[in-house]
Amino acid sequence: MNTALFMAAQAANQGSALPMILMMVAIFVIMWLFMIRPQQKRQKEIRAFQNSLKEGDSVVTGGGIYGTVKRIDLTANKIDIEISRGVVITVDKGYVFANAQASQMQNQGK
Repeated sequence: MNTALFMAAQAANQGSALPMILMMVAIFVIMWLFMIRPQQKRQKEIRAFQNSLKEGDSVVTGGGIYGTVKRIDLTANKIDIEISRGVVITVDKGYVFANAQASQMQNQGK
């Protein structure tokens, strides 16, 4: 008798895995919409900005250094940035993230 009750309880608990799978898919979709997609969009904007850089542009590096682009070396993927009169630093192109004038205007608007 106990075996029959145990088997019936197991059969009732097994049910369908469909609700669990749907919940997992829904969680992934929500994460993608609110976290992954905006980050991918931002990365695309940064890459487009880095590819459109030209000499004379005001930029901000990843370390927060403001300067003006003096020379771009596409073969080595490096940029020379003048941070003060006569002071030029070389940074990797991937660490130039923002237009300095646009970021200053955003900070003034706050």
